[in-house]
Amino acid sequence: MINIAWAVEVPKAFPALQFVPFLLVILVFYFLIIRPQQKKAKQHVDFLKSLQRGDQVVTASGIYGTVTGIADAVITLEVAEDVRIKVAKPHISGKAPQVSS
Repeated sequence: MINIAWAVEVPKAFPALQFVPFLLVILVFYFLIIRPQQKKAKQHVDFLKSLQRGDQVVTASGIYGTVTGIADAVITLEVAEDVRIKVAKPHISGKAPQVSS
């Protein structure tokens, strides 16, 4: 004889619960990727605002120099005696590490 399985109606889940995994992925991305990048960008902007003449810095391309002039978007660096270059402010990576001789 053939046994017939009676279909049992499965209760439907609350529709909003379908979005919980999606929201969890968004939260993970926010706390692991977006938030740290925003914090680092804010620190870089604060560093650029605190630059003064005489500070030794390194550019994104690896050029070391001493700040001799600061404008709104351009910083003048002295890379050798009487050799000055202009660099866009956002391309200053950070302070040059102190090298002991």
